[in-house]
Amino acid sequence: MTGLPAITGRAWVVGDDVDTDILAPGAYMRGPVEDLARHCMEAVRPDFAANVATGDIVVAGRNFGMGSSREQAAQALRILGVGCVLAPSFGGIFYRNAFNLGLPALVCDHGGRIADGDRLVVDPTAGRVTDETAGIEMDSDAVPGHLAAIVTAGGLIPYLKARFQGAS
Repeated sequence: MTGLPAITGRAWVVGDDVDTDILAPGAYMRGPVEDLARHCMEAVRPDFAANVATGDIVVAGRNFGMGSSREQAAQALRILGVGCVLAPSFGGIFYRNAFNLGLPALVCDHGGRIADGDRLVVDPTAGRVTDETAGIEMDSDAVPGHLAAIVTAGGLIPYLKARFQGAS
């Protein structure tokens, strides 16, 4: 099994307890998920959805993605091009939804050393975070092989389709 490639992008720092309603605001749940994504994190980072670039990295505090089980929270981040999320802890359902939708979520206890806008390189296979702006390296949990395979496939559904294609 091969690992995941390095993810390079700008850090978007948010605090503790960013819940799924902040990631996928309930007021926009009735429309298409692409419209919902335009409101992702507007309560804590009004500039986020309009300015996040493909590969950028959300650096969060404790309990990122806590709250309800809405998978649109992880889906909105994917639609916006977020490369991965770093946090010391995640809401359990968000953590699994992230991987099921192809978004790496890495446990990293040292994210408080990262400043907003820093240029990061995350090696999810080795569990290594390099802050090129500050010139520091930090450990994170590595993404296990079975979850890396799901991310590589683009999420759980594409992974399962490929795995069981042709099986009777």
